[in-house]
Amino acid sequence: MFRRIVSLGRKAGEERQIEAMPPSPGDETPSPQDSKSTSGLASVFKGLAGAAKLTKSPPAPVQSSGPAINAQIAEHLNVAPTVLRGLPQHTESFELLKDGSMNERVAAANTLRHAVADNPLSPVLDIWYAAKDLVDPTNPKATRYSGWELLRECVKHVSSTDLERYEYFQTISADAHPEDYHLQLAALVDLTNHARNLSGFEYDVFPLLSKWLEEAFDVVRAARGAAKKQGSRMKGKGLVTGEDRAFADLFGFVTDVIKFNFNVANDDAVEVLIDVLLEICMNTSVEEDLQACISVMDAIVTFGAIPGHKLKSCVQVLCSIHCLVPNLQKDAWHTIGMLCRSHNGQATVRLLLDVLASLPTDADKKKEVVREVRGALSVLSKLVSKSSEKGYPTIPYGLLVDGLSTVVKATSAWKIHLDILRLANALFCDSQGNINNMLIDEDWTPIFDVTVTCADAVVTLLAKDENTLPSFLASSDLDSSEGMLARELTKLIRRVEGILLDETSAVIPKQEDCVMFFTKIHPALPDSAATLVLEHFKKFRCCSPSDPLWETNLSLVLDAFLADRKRSTDVRLRALQAFTEVYDMIELLNDQFDPDFIPELMMRLLVDVATETDILLLQEVISFAATVASTSNLDLFGHIVSTFWGIIENARLRSPISTSLSHTPEPQSTSQHSRSNANQSASNVVARGYVQIFLRVLSYDATKATRLLRSLVSIVESNLSETDARITAMQLLFRLRADWANRVFVTTHTETSSLANSLYRTEESIARKMAEEASYGGRTSRTETAGSARSSRGVSLGQGQTQDRGYPFRSASGSKWAAGTYQQLWMLSDADALPEAPSEAASTVLYCHTPNNTTESDDLAQTAVLRTGLWLDAVLNLLRQGCDWEVYSFILVHLPSQLSNHAIFLNAVPQIQELRRVICEQIKLNNFQEPPSAYGLRRADVAICLFHSLTMILSYHQHFQKAEEDEIVRAFVHGIATWERSAKCCIHALTICCHELPSSTGKALVTILQKMSQIITQPHVAMHILEFLACLSRLPALYANFREDDYRIAFGISFRYLQYVRGRKQTYRFSMNSDSSVTPTGEAPWHPNASDDLPQYVYTLAYHVIVFWFLALKLPDRANHVGWIAKNLFTDVDGSQVADEQAQLTMDFMQRVAYADVDESAADPLFTPERFGEILKKRWLIGNAIVTIEQATATGWAQITKRQPSGTSSFTIRELFRPPPPHQRPMNESARDGHVVSANSVLPNHLLVQLLSSMPQGSDLSRPIPLPDNDDTVNRAIRMFDHNSTVDGHKVGVIYIGENQTNESEILANVTGSGDYVEFLNGLGTLTKLNGATFNTQGLDRQYDTDGQYTFCWRDRVTEIVFHVTTQMPTNLDHDPQCTLKKRHIGNDFVNIIFNDSGLPFKFDTFPSEFNFVNIVITPESRASFVATRQRTPKDVEESFYKVRLMSKPGFPEISPASETKILSLKALPDFIRLLALNASVFSLVWAHRDGGEHISPWRNRLREIKRLREKYGPKMAPHGPTPSPPGTALGHGPTPTTTTTTTTAAQLEAARSGNSVRDSFSSLRRSSVATFFTASSEQNTHSHRSSMLSTATTENTEVMTANALDALVESIDFSKWSA
Repeated sequence: MFRRIVSLGRKAGEERQIEAMPPSPGDETPSPQDSKSTSGLASVFKGLAGAAKLTKSPPAPVQSSGPAINAQIAEHLNVAPTVLRGLPQHTESFELLKDGSMNERVAAANTLRHAVADNPLSPVLDIWYAAKDLVDPTNPKATRYSGWELLRECVKHVSSTDLERYEYFQTISADAHPEDYHLQLAALVDLTNHARNLSGFEYDVFPLLSKWLEEAFDVVRAARGAAKKQGSRMKGKGLVTGEDRAFADLFGFVTDVIKFNFNVANDDAVEVLIDVLLEICMNTSVEEDLQACISVMDAIVTFGAIPGHKLKSCVQVLCSIHCLVPNLQKDAWHTIGMLCRSHNGQATVRLLLDVLASLPTDADKKKEVVREVRGALSVLSKLVSKSSEKGYPTIPYGLLVDGLSTVVKATSAWKIHLDILRLANALFCDSQGNINNMLIDEDWTPIFDVTVTCADAVVTLLAKDENTLPSFLASSDLDSSEGMLARELTKLIRRVEGILLDETSAVIPKQEDCVMFFTKIHPALPDSAATLVLEHFKKFRCCSPSDPLWETNLSLVLDAFLADRKRSTDVRLRALQAFTEVYDMIELLNDQFDPDFIPELMMRLLVDVATETDILLLQEVISFAATVASTSNLDLFGHIVSTFWGIIENARLRSPISTSLSHTPEPQSTSQHSRSNANQSASNVVARGYVQIFLRVLSYDATKATRLLRSLVSIVESNLSETDARITAMQLLFRLRADWANRVFVTTHTETSSLANSLYRTEESIARKMAEEASYGGRTSRTETAGSARSSRGVSLGQGQTQDRGYPFRSASGSKWAAGTYQQLWMLSDADALPEAPSEAASTVLYCHTPNNTTESDDLAQTAVLRTGLWLDAVLNLLRQGCDWEVYSFILVHLPSQLSNHAIFLNAVPQIQELRRVICEQIKLNNFQEPPSAYGLRRADVAICLFHSLTMILSYHQHFQKAEEDEIVRAFVHGIATWERSAKCCIHALTICCHELPSSTGKALVTILQKMSQIITQPHVAMHILEFLACLSRLPALYANFREDDYRIAFGISFRYLQYVRGRKQTYRFSMNSDSSVTPTGEAPWHPNASDDLPQYVYTLAYHVIVFWFLALKLPDRANHVGWIAKNLFTDVDGSQVADEQAQLTMDFMQRVAYADVDESAADPLFTPERFGEILKKRWLIGNAIVTIEQATATGWAQITKRQPSGTSSFTIRELFRPPPPHQRPMNESARDGHVVSANSVLPNHLLVQLLSSMPQGSDLSRPIPLPDNDDTVNRAIRMFDHNSTVDGHKVGVIYIGENQTNESEILANVTGSGDYVEFLNGLGTLTKLNGATFNTQGLDRQYDTDGQYTFCWRDRVTEIVFHVTTQMPTNLDHDPQCTLKKRHIGNDFVNIIFNDSGLPFKFDTFPSEFNFVNIVITPESRASFVATRQRTPKDVEESFYKVRLMSKPGFPEISPASETKILSLKALPDFIRLLALNASVFSLVWAHRDGGEHISPWRNRLREIKRLREKYGPKMAPHGPTPSPPGTALGHGPTPTTTTTTTTAAQLEAARSGNSVRDSFSSLRRSSVATFFTASSEQNTHSHRSSMLSTATTENTEVMTANALDALVESIDFSKWSA
């Protein structure tokens, strides 16, 4: 039969589509399409049968089932007639069927088949008996086919009795031809009405089906093997043989039979059927077979029951399929689920658990055992996930966990471990996402332990690998064993994380178990889970000594989280925090632990820290270790510091050459200098740690501090160190200072803003640089090309001729400022320069020099001397050898400030001497380090910084030889003309040299003046040169050996600046009258500075210098210079006449002092009528003077008072009359009449005529103008004239700030100061009584002592300064707690001198005022306490030095040599401060009047009074020419009352002047030989100079004169020619 099936199957062309089996209850509702269509089977079989060919063969006998049945049938046949009942029309066919030939019978069978189908009442049994032999296996195929088809129609007849149906069944169940198997099955299907009707043969069907299944499986296996050999079967699920289809149809029929008639099957039949099904499952590899078997078993479970002793086998097979066949998992679970929800549910669970519990120890060697275990685990996982649903049996947690424990002990198969992990996931997350109810009240530790064992492979792998679990999943093959285990473990971890985050009361008790589970698989934990563990440890203090497992937990924190570098920074930082908290607690309980416990714990923390790459973590570790090291013993301190040093060594090995950021482009905004901590190097973290420890131990542990200093210096001096680490170390080292007692401290105020600005190390300077760069965007390509060519060629200043340009740097392509594309590692505004704020108090154990006041009882072992010489050696090496620009620039900016503190370098004198030598040599040879071009800097910027350092070094001159002092001065002289921008700082330094190194400065003075004369074309140094000359003029010892030509250099510089200022005014006036404002192509735009904005100051200062240098001339030589000075005063650069008021005043003063060094004279108060008789008074205007003659008419005595703008002189003279001879006749007629009268009578006019009789009277100016007698206007004018002082008066406040004082009222309440302060005041001025003072006390009370009895004043021939000294003023805190009486004075002073002994930096707004423009701050170079200042010896005071800095109001120009900090000895301090105050006051007066008009000096006021009298009482005439006026305020404009109308010629020349007269004037100055100007005679110089200027036009203040006219002017004003 099966061979026939095989042959038939090969002819079938269709493939059967296996439909999905219906879901089990509880999964989803089955659809009608899911059920097998019974009509489909019949149609399939019909199709197969129709394809067969009919062949005739002899009939085969039909076997009888038994004698009784056969007898009944025989009886029926004997009774039946020969003619068919109900089918008379087919009688012939029936006869042929019985007796015809084979072909006839076949045809008759076919005919009757249709008849039976059409007529259900036909005698079917008779027909079947006639055709029964047609199905005999020996018949041809066509014959058999027609017989089977007739049989199928007969069995469908509804009127068949059970006996008839049994007969049919007997025929169908008999052995048939193998090719007729499908016809056999189809007939049985029809007989049973698709398994719905088994009447007549109920108990015979199940055995038959079991037999058929067994035989059919053998046939199908054979067919599949043959097809496989022929290569006709493809991989997959497709059915390619007829046997497969027939086998599937058989399964379908079996399922239907069970579905409709399982009640007729006994246990034996069911057991046989199940055995067949299990046999098929165990021996097939085709999913369709397994699915069919599952369907049958599902039907058995659904409509019947599995016999008890077959339950285990069924469960094992179904579980295996569920686990091993993913495509049938759903079908298998449907059956298992039905089984579990049946009465066999608990039995099934027990069977599954028994599989786990009974696992043998050698389970890995038996595949079937592994399969059973995996199946059980798979189904248990499903059951666990479904346990919350209704109907499923409960799984005992204890038995389950015991079984799982047995499994993991017995086998190491990864697949079993994977299934256990899946089961664990199901336990913690059921189908609804909840924790399984069985876990609620159970101990979770056992299941977690099982899970840990299963995850061991993954955990071990991750512990060795560099990957984390998420990264491992992302990079590994998910189908690999490790990948699948990792995926399941990840699910479980996520679920447990959720449990830990759940705050419900049900799971909180279990969180401890979850944490313990996490700790056991810590290598596999993601960062989120690790964070939960650490938070749990922190919350419940698991690492605290109060916890029994605290040491284990602490080790876990250290080893599993902190030391694991795969962890995120956040996790590791949390672990570190947990450790530090425990460490702090242990320290508090130190006495309860072994002495070595804490050090060992700290050492564990620092294990392998040298190779740490996480900067943020390293920063926190170092910070904590620094805290520990600060208080630890020396052994632990040494270990920590050495471990830190290992980090630096490793960094050096990784990067053998220090990275220079000047060659590493990295875009960065200027506003981002507060950089991320993650961007710093590991070495920098260590350096900050060293600094942190140093700051903490400075005050109490000298040993630690000195070792740290050596480490920091080593970092700085090595070019192998990271740049940022070197800068961090220097941030501390450059802040080291020492006080008066040589105690070391760290300052937070570096006073380096000026130099930082010059190197673009402040936000403001960078913003300014970018703005300047933007302003150059419109420059022509020619200019850019030229600029780039200059920069590409470099700067060679060895000959002192090439000068730097002050233009912003641009690349050759015209790109934006290159410094913006390079990262700067330090900025002056860095808020985190130090890791923590240093203590304000000085160390009590660390000294910069051996303390002198140490007594025997002092604990010398606790003190140490800080070897600052080591630090200075490192700086020297870096300056000599060069280094990274970031490091070099830091040194340049910060070194001067530290050098200003003498005390810190008391033990470093050799280094100071070498530093002086190195800097002087580098300046001289121009071989210092050049800045990278990318930063937009020039060599001049570096030179300026070096000059500032040298300025501070010169204050150490007591340690230098005379030759070394000379070298310092020569270095500054060299810098005046070598680099353009360095001239200003060199001039300022030379000002200090004048006071501190007078001998060396005096030797080089002529060279200094010559160098200055070479740079007079640089307008930005004008005021600085003039201030230097003003200072120099007051130090006669320096120029004692000057010759006439040397003096003329000083005068010549002043004349040139006068001409420059006049040129500025002319340019401005022309530009105001011109529409053209275009800057000529190729010309750099004018850069404004103080002298540009306020030329009046330069103008005033130049005249000031001329006056004082004239006084500096030796008295016999003064007259020799008058003519030359007069010519240059009244001659402009273009040869035009200039006769402004100040020139006239200067000549007036020169007249008064040319032949005398005397003070002002005053009228004799005893010259009265009572003594001298009748006195007549008469007044005249003569030139620019008011001459008053008081004549005693009878005695010949007269008093002459000459009021000049620059002063008043009084002379008492007497014309001695000889007695007349007797014979002389009296001139008075009354005498002849005998009346007694005086023999002589003189009027005031007589004396005037006699004194002026020899003077030429042709000039209107020289002709006396009589003033009316007793005229109120004249009297008032003279009173006003006398009210104007003959000197320039200035007021300057002096304020003392005591220790730690910052509040205004607190400061003003001071009534005394330190000894140095008193010494300073005594040098600053003269203590003068106020009550009854006749001079201008500048607002101080002169009657009632409300402002004190005394004040300090100073005066010379030209200037007077009254000092408002707050400590000299009365203080009454009860009535005036805010000291407003003092504030009203200093608040209105433009300039205040602040003597700052507070030890704190002074803030400009300490004394808020609208009028305080300048504060000159004096600070001791080494701070001292209040008590210390009063304990200093005279020698201490004499050797003390002070820092001086001029602080000005925002927007106020830089005007002083002390605009950057300078340092001077107390001996030189008063003179220097007085000069600073005087110049600042002069400038402040100009600045205060910059908007409302020019400041008028007393001399000019007196001159104008004279001019007003002349205009009123003098002869009225047409103006002969213009009366020039000085330049006004800003940009040279401002009203001048004496300005007259320009002449036609002057106006024409003004219109013809070029718009660039300033440039022309400077070009002319360049063309003019400075040496000739200073040395030639007046006549030669006049001719040469005038001839070179003839092409330059005049302005409205000048008139062009011929040589003769100019000579005539000079002749008229050169009094020395007729007075000699």
